[in-house]
Amino acid sequence: MAGAVVIGAGATGAATARQLAERGEQVRLVTRGGGGPEHPGIERIALDAGRTGELAEVLAGADTVFNAAMTAYHTWPQTMPPLFDSILAATERAGADYVMLGNLYGYGPTAGPVTERTPLLARTRKGRVRAELWRRAERAHAEGRLRVTEVRAGQYLGAGALSPFTLLVAPRVLDGELALVHGDPDAAHSFSYTEDVAAALVAVARDDRAWGRPWHAPVITTTVRAAATELAALHGAPEPRLEQLGERELALLAFGDPLWREFAEMGYMAERPFVVDDGELRAAFGLEAAPLRTALAG
Repeated sequence: MAGAVVIGAGATGAATARQLAERGEQVRLVTRGGGGPEHPGIERIALDAGRTGELAEVLAGADTVFNAAMTAYHTWPQTMPPLFDSILAATERAGADYVMLGNLYGYGPTAGPVTERTPLLARTRKGRVRAELWRRAERAHAEGRLRVTEVRAGQYLGAGALSPFTLLVAPRVLDGELALVHGDPDAAHSFSYTEDVAAALVAVARDDRAWGRPWHAPVITTTVRAAATELAALHGAPEPRLEQLGERELALLAFGDPLWREFAEMGYMAERPFVVDDGELRAAFGLEAAPLRTALAG
């Protein structure tokens, strides 16, 4: 029986399953289609995690459940709460510990560096959803129903990562074309490398100090322009040409894909500095962010 179950095989979920397996742990990786990395220590299972009873059977005997599940970005308010409720309920039924992969949306606009003690005062739909998902898990922990923790990551970098940078900027930079940037390309932001986030998920799950609170994943604080310049240098591409994405361009993108429409409400995170303090994780677990070049090489 697997000691750990990872739900979701996006870039970070897959990296988490692989890092656990490389530590010698037996891992079950649950996705709708049964995909994920091939490794002798990973058993891939096709299952809709919204089927609570069936999921509980898969989780039986596990010591830790890692929730790295994700629904379509533009459907979060409708689809994330029932999915996460199902995973929380099945984990509780299995008697396992529960580790959530979160993000920074729940904090809302801030004037300074964000810490784990910054209030969850999100004003956006997706931000309020993220905050509420953590509150539900935190309440279950406080009631003694199971042990929970959450690792909150910034905008993703790394192989297979999906973020405004990887979708909008990186392909254009590598092709030597003009890249339209969502927000100010010279504002400081805290990015997260998928492998660093996976390492943080594994570390908190195996340390009794981690439970009952959130942690910030290791962050690389830089600007979009600096990241684009490093990416171009890494691959021998021309110096990047960046322009800020306007409302018209965003509307045109949204016409073809609802994903882009959702970026508008999160504009406060891109239009001015949004910096995260990961010092508590570094002090407790000794985890440091990889260099920017490593994250961009992916």
